Amino acid sequence: MELKVKEIFDSIQGEGPYVGVRQLFIRFCRCNLLCEYCDTDFTYNFEDNSSKIFTPKSLYEFIKKEYNISEFHSVSLTGGEPLLEWNFLQEFLPLLKNDGVKIYLETNATLAKEFYLISDYIDIVSADIKLKSSTGLDTTELHSEFFRNCSKTETFAKIVFDENITDKEIKKCAEFGEKYNIELILQPKMIGNKMSPSAQFCQNLLNKFTKIYPKTRLIPQVHKFLDVR
Repeated sequence: MELKVKEIFDSIQGEGPYVGVRQLFIRFCRCNLLCEYCDTDFTYNFEDNSSKIFTPKSLYEFIKKEYNISEFHSVSLTGGEPLLEWNFLQEFLPLLKNDGVKIYLETNATLAKEFYLISDYIDIVSADIKLKSSTGLDTTELHSEFFRNCSKTETFAKIVFDENITDKEIKKCAEFGEKYNIELILQPKMIGNKMSPSAQFCQNLLNKFTKIYPKTRLIPQVHKFLDVR
């Protein structure tokens, strides 16, 4: 089994409650969604030396050779959408887990069955709740199924928003948090290293959320301010 990997790099987690920890990022090349605000180049580039083709074993061997894995808080599976590669991950993740590595999954939270197939190897789930006002997509039912499958795994949900977020969306996100007992992370949409919504709008939005679901935080994308990947 071979898989195209966009890049592997050492950096700082810039989103959510684990902001600031050092992670080894593995960026996969495919996604099942096309979000309007996506700012990540996850496509495979044959002219880019960081893009390579791996088998599960060769990816593991590459990481062992190039990095001291004990220096990292965790390995972040990112993309794109890593869960599209669930069959590759079924072979790859046990190799890392045998070394005591913590696995951090960044996902759009729409592929519940695929997550279930590798859930035993995942330690932390960073799940997006996609807002129709930001993506044009209604993923409510997909998210519901996904969060049901996360009940035994540490999970938090990120909500990327701009000033188009609606009261109906706020209520729905709070319902997800309450029903599945997950922390909600409000993440302002960025334009470069600037927040798209105003600081006052962000404060007011956080106030709206915490009135109905106190387990909510506002955390911008810190890596954008630091100018790191």
